[in-house]
Amino acid sequence: MKKLIIALMFVLGAFLPASAQKFALVDMEYILRNVPAYEMANEQLNQVSLRWEKEVNERTKEAEVMFKNYQSDKVFLTDDQKKKREEEIVAKEKEATDLRYKYFGPEGELYKKRQSLMKPIQEDVYNAVKAVAEEKGYQTIFDRASSQSIVFASPRIDVSNEVLAKLGYSK
Repeated sequence: MKKLIIALMFVLGAFLPASAQKFALVDMEYILRNVPAYEMANEQLNQVSLRWEKEVNERTKEAEVMFKNYQSDKVFLTDDQKKKREEEIVAKEKEATDLRYKYFGPEGELYKKRQSLMKPIQEDVYNAVKAVAEEKGYQTIFDRASSQSIVFASPRIDVSNEVLAKLGYSK
């Protein structure tokens, strides 16, 4: 019996020092919508993207026009002329494809531009979230905008406005 009581005391003693962890939520979409630099960067990216898309579409249309002209002239062309025109069309299509990849590919110009514009903003937001967590003693802060597993969360644990205040944009 004594051994059982001692064992229970050890087990209880192991759990007593454990304290509850504090956590909070932020809504990154809400925070970013309220950061003017983010909106300006997004607008700048949209304008660059539209300009590049227009350029790629122009190249694609040039290839289409070349193909239509080839189709209508095909009957009058010799085999060498047909082959030459086909090569020109393929080269123009490849040029359009390469340009699209250059601008919009995984490591393309748009990706690089987005990184250069967004990274400083994201770092500022991260540092503000980290500062709020350290000040309030939170071990974890979840992003409710990207977490689809959060069904309900009390508004009391949302620290988005505190993060905005830390960034200098009070709500």
